[in-house]
Amino acid sequence: MKPKLIAQMEQHFGQDLRRINHAYRVLAEAEKLLAKEPGADEEIVVAAAILHDIGIHAAEKKYNSNAGKYQEIEGPPIAERLLHEVGFSESKVAEVLEIIAHHHSGGIKTNNFQIIWQADIRVNQLDG
Repeated sequence: MKPKLIAQMEQHFGQDLRRINHAYRVLAEAEKLLAKEPGADEEIVVAAAILHDIGIHAAEKKYNSNAGKYQEIEGPPIAERLLHEVGFSESKVAEVLEIIAHHHSGGIKTNNFQIIWQADIRVNQLDG
C-alpha cells in the first residue's frame, strides 16, 4: 500500500519537489516515532504522513494561500479519492482523513494523530 500511496502523492504534486520531499521527510520521521508507539496503527500513520499536505495546491489555487486551515479543508477530499484509488482499507479511511483535517490545528488525542503532529513539527523545525 505504501508504494501505491507514494506514487499517488508524487503524481499529484508533479514537479513540486519541495512538497514531495517534505512528505518523504514526514513519513521517515513518523516511521521512527511509530516504532516507539506499539499501540499506533502503521497503515493509518503511513497514509496520513504521505498525504498530510495533499491539499496544499488546491488551497493555493482556491484561497491564494497555503495556510494550514485551508490545507485542512482541501486535503481530505483529495486524500479520500487517492485512498480509494489504491484500495486502502475502508475501515481506516475516516481516521486518515480526520488526521489530515486537523494536522495544523490539532485537537485530536489519538496516538496515530500525535505521531503525525510530532513528525510534521520536527520536519518543519529542521526545514526552518
